[in-house]
Amino acid sequence: MLRVVPRVERGECINAGVLVYCRARSYVAALTHLDEARLRALDPRADVAAVRAALRAVEGVCAGGAEAGQAAGDDAGRRFRWLIAPRSTIVQPGPVHTGLTADPGVETRRLLDLLVR
Repeated sequence: MLRVVPRVERGECINAGVLVYCRARSYVAALTHLDEARLRALDPRADVAAVRAALRAVEGVCAGGAEAGQAAGDDAGRRFRWLIAPRSTIVQPGPVHTGLTADPGVETRRLLDLLVR
């Protein structure tokens, strides 16, 4: 889960994306959806553009290539571990959960619909 915590000192958050990693398929992907109204309910002065940019950056790291910046040469597992490292920023990873799926791409979209939208 990717969470947006607009005021870290208050600890309130909204779900804004999912991050799925499958070692067997060298798959790592993030899908995001920012509900601006919910974000503004927590912090009317939240910098929506900056939050969207941070969420896009996570998607870019997952995609690899030029969009991943310094992580471009890293394998999927290393990019995943870097993304789930705890941090005190506005966009934070949630707890990691394990599961099984035959199609990680379909599961990523299902989780976004279930947990974020």
